[in-house]
Amino acid sequence: MKLHFHRSALLRYSVTSLLLCAAPSFVSAQEDQQPIIRFVRNPDPAPDFKLAGIDGKPVTLADSKGKVILLNFWATWCGPCRAEIPDLIELQNKYKDHLQILGLVVDDDDPDTIKKFVGKFHINYPVALATDDLRLEYGGIPALPTSFVLDAEGRVVQKHEGLRDPVLYETEIRSLLGLPIGDIKVETFEDTGEIFLKHADRASQLPGVDLSKLTPEQKTVAFHKFNANSCTCGCNFTLAQCRIYDRNCKVSQAAIGKIIAAIIAPPHASAAAPSPSTAPASPAASTSPEKPRR
Repeated sequence: MKLHFHRSALLRYSVTSLLLCAAPSFVSAQEDQQPIIRFVRNPDPAPDFKLAGIDGKPVTLADSKGKVILLNFWATWCGPCRAEIPDLIELQNKYKDHLQILGLVVDDDDPDTIKKFVGKFHINYPVALATDDLRLEYGGIPALPTSFVLDAEGRVVQKHEGLRDPVLYETEIRSLLGLPIGDIKVETFEDTGEIFLKHADRASQLPGVDLSKLTPEQKTVAFHKFNANSCTCGCNFTLAQCRIYDRNCKVSQAAIGKIIAAIIAPPHASAAAPSPSTAPASPAASTSPEKPRR
């Protein structure tokens, strides 16, 4: 079974799930500590594309070379997507000389409906329909809205799923432009699949997976298997990639559980146990077997 990324029901469910467990806008250990924004260390170039915009003009990354880019995957039916559009319009106005927002529509089959929507909301940045191939290049886009932040060199430095505080976007944009961001700290992190699924082989933790019973050596063996075996849910991803892509997938969770159980299972001890013929007889064995120890 192939996974179809244009299923609106799946996307609508994912959006709801994200809103129920949305991450905070700024990362910090405690509320009273210094707020932090994070960018990918050694970021990858964004997959390039050339699409026909709703207005008939081409939409490409190359046309925005030298600017910070906010690549926003959205849909007209998506409530959180609609809610953030006024903030995106304001950001585009405020930083128009150094920022380019690109709106890529997912799961809308009627270009006329999209064109009317763009006009009604006075969207001031290019909008185009995202192809299935493009969605796959950017990780499948399992939830909406999903936004990728690109630096002026066209590299993906951050990814956000779900509705986010526009202050977060503006802070990231200002940081990438070298503008003041107050007392907010900037940190870097290694992409282990949260930006691009191809980097899941770098991960040392996976959503919904308990590795606490594994030794470091066993953990290495386990992750080799997680990245070598494919999930059978229809996603065409490895088990590790599927856990990152869809933490609600029961198929990948069960398969990973079996791998962990097989790794930590003790060696079969029956060969070491004395046979009934050679074991010393117990006076009470025939009348009162020992109760199993708890």
